[in-house]
Amino acid sequence: MNSFDTHMAHYSIKEVETLTGVKAHTLRIWEQRYHLLKPRRTKTNIRYYTDEQLRLLLNIGTLNRSGMKISKIAGLTSEQMGKEVLVLHNTPNSDNLLDSMIHCMLDFDERRFEKILSNAIMKIGFEATVTRLIFPFLNRTGVLWATGSVKVVQEHYITNLIRRKILVATDAQPVEPNAQSKKFVLFLPEQESHELLLLFTEYLLRKNNHEVAYIGARLPVGELAYIYQVYKPDYLVTFLTAPLEDTTPAAYCKKLSTMFPQCKIVTGGVQMEQVKGGLPSNCVLVRSQEDLLGIIS
Repeated sequence: MNSFDTHMAHYSIKEVETLTGVKAHTLRIWEQRYHLLKPRRTKTNIRYYTDEQLRLLLNIGTLNRSGMKISKIAGLTSEQMGKEVLVLHNTPNSDNLLDSMIHCMLDFDERRFEKILSNAIMKIGFEATVTRLIFPFLNRTGVLWATGSVKVVQEHYITNLIRRKILVATDAQPVEPNAQSKKFVLFLPEQESHELLLLFTEYLLRKNNHEVAYIGARLPVGELAYIYQVYKPDYLVTFLTAPLEDTTPAAYCKKLSTMFPQCKIVTGGVQMEQVKGGLPSNCVLVRSQEDLLGIIS
């Protein structure tokens, strides 16, 4: 995000396009034809948008995608737009909810974010809420963070709200081991700190009555030998999202395969998508919830 002063956030037209999903040429038409807003300009004549203008555009984009004509939207006040958007946000399978979740992240609005997730869970269930709402939201947040459109503190804030939801759901899954139950060790490499996918994996495993030793983030690979010896897992599960230091994803998987030849190693994540060629015979790549459930069944 471009910082022209220290008191107010400023967004370039490209950043606003990413945040709102509204193309830059459409934004210009709205500005010129309907006078919905007037971007400011730097001393070097570069246009930018303020926080207030971004929030207005999020609402305009939401209403327009819902079918409301831009000419009608232009006749509404900001307060009227807000009320119309709140009505739309009652449909949990709508892309409009992503706009609302972005609002919550920007405004640190825990109550509204909690209401969105709770309503979605009641209507479509916890798993569908995670896969159809939370993960798409996180993908969008990741793009925004990478472009500097979202601050680290905002990303951490919203991630921890989601983390809390997943933990509560996981605690509600008692495990009664039986002959079909398997043992899983869940961990992330030393450079990896993003745990939400791993946490959701624990939820799915416990729901399917499997035993889980959740180790979490930033685990040195050498520490796995001890828990493997004591716990004797059937599966090791890890996800590679951040770049590894001093090694490659393929080499990392090969090392795990060599260290634990009797164990099935389940892995996925952005870094694994870049691996060319085959993986060791005891390594399995998962790209979705369905892949994971297919493996454990």
